[in-house]
Amino acid sequence: MDSKVLRRQKIRYRIRHKISGTGEKPRLSVFRSNSEIYVQVIDDVSGKTLVSASSQDKDLKAQQVTRVEKSKMVGVAIARKATELGISKVIFDRSGYLYHGRVRALAEGAREGGLQF
Repeated sequence: MDSKVLRRQKIRYRIRHKISGTGEKPRLSVFRSNSEIYVQVIDDVSGKTLVSASSQDKDLKAQQVTRVEKSKMVGVAIARKATELGISKVIFDRSGYLYHGRVRALAEGAREGGLQF
């Protein structure tokens, strides 16, 4: 495997060893590909995804904006969906990605949408 991928995987495992989502405070997990970004709110106790959002969603895919701006919109969308389910506090899981660029924009969008972490 690529050394970058191995590095991220080691960081990811280290993060996941420390944090775990519960029913009251689920985990907000981020996956970032080269062109898209995906986010899920996960209850690790029951092993279920409570809500998800991505840049592939129909309302976001139609917009012609940069990837960073789209990431911020995904953050706002996940916050809206989570608050509809009564979730206000989450644990942020950056999945080994640096807190920079699209991951940071997603986190800021989620905070603006009303999520606390």
